[in-house]
Amino acid sequence: MDDIFVGRLMSSPVTTVAADASAESVAEQLLDEGISSVVVVDDENRIEGILTSTDFVRIAAQGGRTSAVTVADHMTTDVVTTSVNESIERVADLMIEEGIHHVPVVDDTEGVVGIITTTDLTAYLSGIEDPSPARVAN
Repeated sequence: MDDIFVGRLMSSPVTTVAADASAESVAEQLLDEGISSVVVVDDENRIEGILTSTDFVRIAAQGGRTSAVTVADHMTTDVVTTSVNESIERVADLMIEEGIHHVPVVDDTEGVVGIITTTDLTAYLSGIEDPSPARVAN
């Protein structure tokens, strides 16, 4: 696994939203697209946060409604990121250490370029997914 890099397994393009998007519309987007996270970016595609299905579980558990709140109200802003050249072994270790399932992939010039998830790693390890350049999906 040392010779497989994030850029070969990440999902790209990644689904992004603005911080002022309504949480309700993003919840619908997650369901419609069959994904479990969106990356929150600014106008220049720079990462501002991440909102995951776990965040929506937290909103529901607190009795909250999504119609009156924005993504910014519930997104994680201290986001763990990686680069396309990081080994997947290191990212897998990072996911375990941090207790996370989604790691946005960023580039200094282009901003957010993809995302790698536990699903991507599982698909690769199970042999379902061949390591090929930038898969499409999230």
